[in-house]
Amino acid sequence: MGYALLAGAIAAEVAATTAMKYSDGFSKLLPSLLTVLGYALAFALLAQTLKTVSVGTAYAIWAGVGTAVIATIGFTFLGEGMSVAKAAGILLIIAGVVVLNLGGAH
Repeated sequence: MGYALLAGAIAAEVAATTAMKYSDGFSKLLPSLLTVLGYALAFALLAQTLKTVSVGTAYAIWAGVGTAVIATIGFTFLGEGMSVAKAAGILLIIAGVVVLNLGGAH
């Protein structure tokens, strides 16, 4: 159940970050509200996750997956560039999460 909550937390954080892009510096009401609500939900779900998943593991997954997904959304939907260095960085983040989990972060 902890990892399902973590997946929900990541999804809420990704949605909130994407909404923040559209908030135009918090000058547009709806995207600004979605940002605040998304982050509130993300942190609430993350807090529940930490009841059953160690903080190191949960945060590594949260940060790694969230960063990779946001970078992919930026490239795919928001017209942001994707360089070899950026792609390598995303792969290194994912590799770091995997190594942390395999290395006994539990």
